[in-house]
Formats: sequence, structure tokens, C-alpha cells
Amino acid sequence: MRIRKYFRGSGRVLAFVFIASVIWLLFDMAALRVSFSEVNPQLLKELIVKEREALKHQATTRTPFLKKRGPKLPQQKSDMQRLNEVQFAFKVDEQAGGRAADAAQVTQDLQLGPDKKAARENKDSELKRAHKNAQSDAKLHAKVQVKWPKDLITNTSIRAAPIAVNKQENIAKQGMHVRKEAISDTQKGIHVPSKASVKIPKELPKAPPGAKEEELHLTPKPGKKSPHTTGASKLVVVDKSKNNVLDTGATSEIKADEKAHPKESPAGDDNSLQVKVKEFPKMDKSKDQQSNISIPVNKKEVSKERDGGPGMGKISVLNVKEAGGEVKVNSTVRVRDSGTHKVLHIDVTQHPRDAKVIGQFGQPAEVAKDKEVQVMKMWNEGYFNVYLSEQIPLDRAIPDTRPQGCSEMLVHNDLPTTSVIFCFVDEVWSTLLRSVHSVLNRSPPHLLKEIILVDDFSTKDYLKEKLDEYMSQFPKVRIVRLKERQGLIRARLAGAAVATGEVLTFLDSHIECNVGWLEPLLERVYLDRRKVAIPVIEVISDKDLSYMLVDNFQRGIFKWPLVFGWKPIPEEIIKRDKIKDSDPLRCPVMAGGLFSIDKKYFYELGTYDPGLDVWGGENMEISFKIWMCGGEMEIIPCSRVGHIFRNENPYKFPKDRQKTVERNLVRVAEVWLDEYKDLFYGHGYHHLLNKNNVEVGDLSEQIQLRKNLKCKSFKWYLENIYPDLEAPLVKAEGLIFNLGARKCLVVEKEKLSFEVCDLSRQNQHFNHTWLRHVRQQNVCLALKNAKDDVGPVECDRADPQLRWLHKSHVFNPPLLEHLILEHLPQPACLEADRKGVAVLLRKCDPGSPFQKWQFTNYYAE
Repeated sequence: MRIRKYFRGSGRVLAFVFIASVIWLLFDMAALRVSFSEVNPQLLKELIVKEREALKHQATTRTPFLKKRGPKLPQQKSDMQRLNEVQFAFKVDEQAGGRAADAAQVTQDLQLGPDKKAARENKDSELKRAHKNAQSDAKLHAKVQVKWPKDLITNTSIRAAPIAVNKQENIAKQGMHVRKEAISDTQKGIHVPSKASVKIPKELPKAPPGAKEEELHLTPKPGKKSPHTTGASKLVVVDKSKNNVLDTGATSEIKADEKAHPKESPAGDDNSLQVKVKEFPKMDKSKDQQSNISIPVNKKEVSKERDGGPGMGKISVLNVKEAGGEVKVNSTVRVRDSGTHKVLHIDVTQHPRDAKVIGQFGQPAEVAKDKEVQVMKMWNEGYFNVYLSEQIPLDRAIPDTRPQGCSEMLVHNDLPTTSVIFCFVDEVWSTLLRSVHSVLNRSPPHLLKEIILVDDFSTKDYLKEKLDEYMSQFPKVRIVRLKERQGLIRARLAGAAVATGEVLTFLDSHIECNVGWLEPLLERVYLDRRKVAIPVIEVISDKDLSYMLVDNFQRGIFKWPLVFGWKPIPEEIIKRDKIKDSDPLRCPVMAGGLFSIDKKYFYELGTYDPGLDVWGGENMEISFKIWMCGGEMEIIPCSRVGHIFRNENPYKFPKDRQKTVERNLVRVAEVWLDEYKDLFYGHGYHHLLNKNNVEVGDLSEQIQLRKNLKCKSFKWYLENIYPDLEAPLVKAEGLIFNLGARKCLVVEKEKLSFEVCDLSRQNQHFNHTWLRHVRQQNVCLALKNAKDDVGPVECDRADPQLRWLHKSHVFNPPLLEHLILEHLPQPACLEADRKGVAVLLRKCDPGSPFQKWQFTNYYAE
């Protein structure tokens, strides 16, 4: 009875609602459980796929750096580490698939009977055994694919063409011979093994946590096109008529008989220049080594002869046979091709790098306090921290500072070869060797023809026999020794004269080349032989030897009087033209130390002016010559080279340093600047107008060369190449108004007088030139006699008695509006008489309005 009373009226309704809610909740939980059992496998699959895609993206994409935090450091991985990553990926796939299958199986087992379940388990066990056997074969095949030289430690990420790597027992059937020099010439002890056995170094390189991962691509997935190729099928071809070799991009270099490149003599070469070329014994190339690389093709038959395109003539196929869907190549020529590939990420070392060593990865190095005295003592050897340089490894790693997208940049397979030329005199041992190692370690071997070290008569003992002995281990290194001091400019000409590469690459002897530095330079020269490619020059600190990147969009410029500098492209132009940080930039003037130029074009331009001495001004001369005579210069952001900038030259000049540089600049100005040379002299070089102060030498050959090349004017250069340079031909021009007389100066009958100002009267127009002349046509104002009379005389550029200070040339602010005769020991100013008739020279009076003059227009302060 007591319970029933609770179910009367509203209580009955509440009880019904409660019971219905409980029943609904039970049904909802049951449905949710079934939903979880169905959804969990799918969610697990999606999660694993996303993780794999994220890992793959991280391994193949370079994260852009933040300026405040600095760039990421490159991580080195051995082949075993990369193989383990591949095997780990297989395990992740297997475990992910297993977890998803188990989750689905729980739901399915609820619906099967005991008999069907047992049968299915037997079938699954058989499938697992078969899968396990197949997987072991796949792992064995993967291990055979990794084949590196025994002593090679590499941080290389090469996107290979679609190739198939056969097992060891199939190697003997291949007919392709790999040229030994392609790899072994880069470092001592690096060789190509003749067998396909896996050779993994015992010591693996280490890298700091958080360093960028690189992926080694050896076998692209079926169905994917290789970035090295442009089509589905590739043929190995050669031009019989010209012996030009083409590469399909899917093969290694094939052994070829090397022919000596004809040596060209620089224009205007001095016969007295004596050089001695140190040749080192080259490695034995008589034995061909077998390759296990074959080229997949789709065609069953290959024509023996076809048209090679413009300038190529007929092209014949060499011993190309198809066997099982692959082309076998048996040839003794080096193979090229006009396809494209991504820039190679090469960083080869003889030994594993120690991540903990001082200065590794371009990090700042510190000196113990008890060594500071030794640091200062060694500083003068190179005018940078020589002590620290001796402690840092010669082949240290540096951060990859290229803009994002450079690693994906496509370059042609048949790029020209280059000769890298270093000129040095008494260079520090460690920096010279580090420069050479950076080129050897990070340059594609098939593009690096040679490294030429030009010794400009060094006096250091370690740069003689010791250097010869050290460099003898690198067959691609040659040493040229000059018999007497010639200077940087003539030393470069000596190196170019013996170079055999198609492109000349000049580098300073205290640099470090970054990864991927060479191919972007050669690509620009390949596209247009009149292009001169310049890498981005980054900074290696002279104090702690740290590698520091520079801001993007910087270009080389000059200011008067021909002083080189760097200037960023204005932000509005970057936005307007949609310039990317990886785009080549037109460069008005090169820094001079680092650039690549086609060798034949270099000689067509007349090389450097052989009359330039030692150092200074050569970058201006070659820059003006290139632009004004039909060429182009570009800074290539995807090519980065670090450089130690020093405040002083560690070597001595045969003559006074300042006089040597001034003499060189005068030669450049007289040959290339036309009427704008007055701006050069007018910015502090007036004394050079006096031929007694400087002997510039004979300029007739250079002037004739400019005529023969049909070069454009310097005005064209300013208007088209460097329009943002302020270069007015005069400082001020127009009427000269006297504030006291309220009239304008006029020249009449070879005398000075005053008239009412009239712009239409040409005899009232004057210029205040950069040479500080107050000039009207061919006459200039000057002191005519001892009576302080001033009148017009014939202009003489070198005569200091014709120079008048006005405005910015006056160091006394109260006299800014005065015209002061420069050559007098005591300041004397131009003055109008009180009647406004004559012009006199009087002692300067800051308050006199009769000594104050104004031009109609001012163009420079």
C-alpha cells in the first residue's frame, strides 16, 4: 500500500519517465560499443597514414629558418641508419595493419561459429607464414641495394633516376663500365667497389638533437617519374661527328678517353709571366669497373640513328639492347643527356664527423682565457682568429642556409664542367685547406674538372713542399707557382690560362662552400654563356669562426668614388615584381672574389685589364665590361659560400697599398666611365688628375678593346642596370645670383659683370662641376692677376687654381653660401662690388651679402 501511493497521480508519470530513461541509456551504450568496434580500425588506419605522411614530409622538406633562432643544423646519417629507417617503416606498416585487422576481427568473431572460426585461423596462419617469407626476401633485396665505398662517409641526398639494382650474382652480366674518377677523385681512399656487397662504416657520424633529417632515395616507387628524367624511356646516345657526349640522366659516368683541352692565352698576356705547374700523379684508370645499374625502358626496339636537335646533327645509339624490359649499355664513352634533375645534396667526408668538436656545424667557437695571449699573437698572421681556425676541423659541417625551394630546384643533366681557381699568397694553412675541402666535399665529382691553386710567390715554408705533399692525395688538385709576385689579378689570369674546364670559377682562399653550391651557378651559365653567376657571399666571423647567414635580396652596388657595397632591393619592388627569395638577382657590381664565367666568353671580353696591379678595382672593371659589352651578372640565392671578411690585408703590396688601388681605379674610370669620370675624381680624388701624382700606364689597348666589343656607354649602364644611383654630371647649374647686388653674374667680352637675371641669356648660365670649377662652356672662373681681379680663363682639369668651394665642400657652416678659392693658404671669397659692376676676391666675411651666391638648381649636397 505504501508503494502504491507513490504511483498515484504525478508520481506515476515520474516513475514511467525514469524507467524509460534507463532502458534508453542501456540501448545507447550498446549501440556506442558496436560503433567503437567498427570505427576504431578505420581511425587507427587514418592516424598511421597521417603519421607516415608527416614523417615523409619532414624528411624531404627543408623547414625555413627564423632569423632570431638561426638555421637548423644538418644531420648526417649513415647508410645503416637509413636502412634501419626503411625497415622501421615496414614494421610500422605491419603493426598498423595488424592492429586494424585485430580490431575488425573482434567484431567478426562474434558473428561466426566455432567451426568457421577455427578454419579461418588455420588459413590466417598459412598466410602469415607466406607473408613472412616474402618479407625476408624483400629485406634481403633492400640490403643488396645499398652499396657505398668502404671509406665513404656521406651526408648525401640524391634523387636517383628510376633504376634497378641487381643482386650480386647478376653483376657479371652487366656491360656498363663506371669511370673511377667520378667518385674516387674527390677524396683519398674513396673508391667504387666492384662487387655489390654492403659496406657499412664501423663509426657512424653523429649530429646534435633536432638536426634536419635527410632521406636517401635509391629505389623510387614503381610508377613514379624520377626528377632526373623528362620522359618514360631513356636512350644512351652520342654525337659521332663532334664526340659530344650526352647523358640520359639515368646512368653513371662511363669511362672515356680524356683529351687535353686546348689552352688559351689571355689577351694581352705578358710573356715575362713565368709559372710552374705542379702536376700530381693521377690514379690508375686503366681498369674498368663493373656497374650493377640498368636503365628501364618501354620500347622494344631502338633506332640506330636519329636527329639530335639544333646544333647536334645525327645521333647514334651505342650498343643498346633490351633484355627483360631493361636496356644494357656497353660503352667506353661518358654519357650525358639534356634532361633535368634536382640539385644534388652532396657532403662527402673521409671520416665521420664528431658533433662535439669545436666549431662543428658552423657554431661559434670559444677560446679559453689562458689562450687569449696566443690568440692575439697569431692574429696578425691572417688578421682573423688563426688560433681558432687551427682547432676547427678542415671538413667541418656548416648549416644549410639556402632558401626554401632550392633543394627542389631543377638543373640540367649536361651542365658544363668547371675549373675552380684559388689564388693565394701567404694564406693561413687551415683556411686554405678548409677552402679546398669544402669544394671537394660538396661538389658533384663529374662537374668538378679540377682545382687550381695559384701560389703568388708565397714566402711561408708550409705553402711549399708541405702543401705539395698534402695535395698529392687529391688527383684533381693542381698547383701553379709564380716565379715572382704578380698580384691577385695576374695570378687569376695565370690560373685561367692552364684551366681545362668549360667554366672558370674563381674563389678566394678563405671560404667554405655550402651544400648544393655549384650546380645553380653552372645552370645559369648553361642557359646563357654570357651570364656571369655569383653565389651569395655569407659571413664567417673573423673572431669566433661562426658561419652567419646574410639577409636575402642583397645585391652588389658601388658608391662614389667607386666604393663597393651591398644594398637590399627595396621592399616595394619585391612586392611589385613578386620576387621570391630563391630567384636570381641582377647585380650591378660583383664583389669580385667569387663568380663563375664561361671560359671562352671570359677571353672574348679580354679577361681582366692586365695593367691592373695586385688588388683593387678589378671587380669594377670586369663588372662594367660584362654589362656594357652585352653580358649579364646575377646573384644566385641557391648558391651559398661563406667568406672570412678581414679588416686588413695580411700580405704586403709591392708598392704602397693606397697608391696601388688609386692607380687601378683611375684606369677603370678613364676607360669605362666616359663623362661620369668627373664624379669619381670629384669625390676626393682631385689629386689624381695631376699625372705627376700617378702613372696609370698605357690605356690605348683597353680603349680599343671597348671599341672592338661595341660596348654601350656608361650612361646606358646607369639608366638600365643601376638607375637608382645618383649620378648628376654637375653639382649645381643655372644662373648665379648675388644676394647683395640682387643681380646675376654674366660673361661678356672675356670679363665678368652683372646684369638683371634672365634665364634666356646663355652667357648667364654656369655650372659648378664635380671638379669644383665654376664653368661656362670651355671657360672657368679664376684669379687672373695679383690685383684680386677674377675673370674667365680656359679650363684645365688638373689645375688646382680653378677650384672653388661651395655648399657641401665648405667645412665652415657660416660660409656655405660663399664661393671660396681653394688653393690659397688663407680663405678668400668671391665678392661683388657695391655698385654691382665688377667681381673681386676679398677676405671672407660670413655676414656680407655681397659674398653670398646662389645657383638656380642644386643636384648634390
